[in-house]
Amino acid sequence: MKFARIAITGVDGEEARLVVVQPEKRRVIDLATAWRLRLERRGATREAARRLATALFPASMSAAIALGEPFVEAAAEASAAPAEEAVRPLEGLRWLPPLDPPLIRDFTAFEQHVRNMAARQGGTIFPEFYQRPPYFKINPLGMIAPEAEVPWPHYTRHLDYELEIGLVIGKPGRNLLPEEALSHLFGVTILNDFSARDVQGPEMSSGFGPAKGKDFATALGPWIATCDEVALYDLSMVARVNGEEWSRGSTASLTWKIEELVAYAACGETLWPGELLGSGTVGTGSGAEHGRSLQPGDLVELEVSGLGLLRNRIGQPEPPGWLPKPRQASAAS
Repeated sequence: MKFARIAITGVDGEEARLVVVQPEKRRVIDLATAWRLRLERRGATREAARRLATALFPASMSAAIALGEPFVEAAAEASAAPAEEAVRPLEGLRWLPPLDPPLIRDFTAFEQHVRNMAARQGGTIFPEFYQRPPYFKINPLGMIAPEAEVPWPHYTRHLDYELEIGLVIGKPGRNLLPEEALSHLFGVTILNDFSARDVQGPEMSSGFGPAKGKDFATALGPWIATCDEVALYDLSMVARVNGEEWSRGSTASLTWKIEELVAYAACGETLWPGELLGSGTVGTGSGAEHGRSLQPGDLVELEVSGLGLLRNRIGQPEPPGWLPKPRQASAAS
């Protein structure tokens, strides 16, 4: 199945709804509405049916995934023969990020991307890449939805996209082996880790970060496809800017395998349902690898087979704002 979140206007204002996406039928199924109507047909009062439907299909995708198999089974039932009131056309929806992750770890697992970026800077791949799959953490509150405008922070002049897949954790796990790690994966989505390149570089040279170079915007969506729906190691990945293809790659070129990323994330710590792991940028999957930079108003489209099309437009740069003034080294240093 393909799961997403949309915004609807209800009696209490705007609210988030979990939906099953059926792109071949050009429609989505509002799961809470479908389940409520199903219960009402079986004799439940509207209020009682609403309470149970909301508990089973909350606004939070992470909370729903934490319910485990009952969530997936109920979603399959609700979307099998939904009442007309629960069906919405695919066109005109206001998408939300399909996941509200409590934590995001973003790996760099494609050797070609690391090699290309190093060559642009006149260097070679850092040797640690071959020892363990490197990752950093991204601000989960900086998530933006499909079709949402990408904010352009005042402190950067060089914005870039990054073509990745996002791996959604489905059940708790700690100290996992690679051969058992995939059973802890709920599904896969498209991830665009927007980057301020002129800020990211200096931040990382300090031995810290990235921080301001990454945390301002991470796009996700449009939906999460469960693992049984996709061939994890045969996903074609394409990026277009204003309709022009800039990048093309495949998960077949992963250096660190998906099960290794999940297992390494679980080394010495517990993974929880709804957490998100980024694959890192596929080879050629960023503008910087081609010496190109995004401009205000650019339309960025990432397309991955079976995962849909993630589209975002770049906003206008913010007016100049405050930045810290550099300090002088003290005499003691």
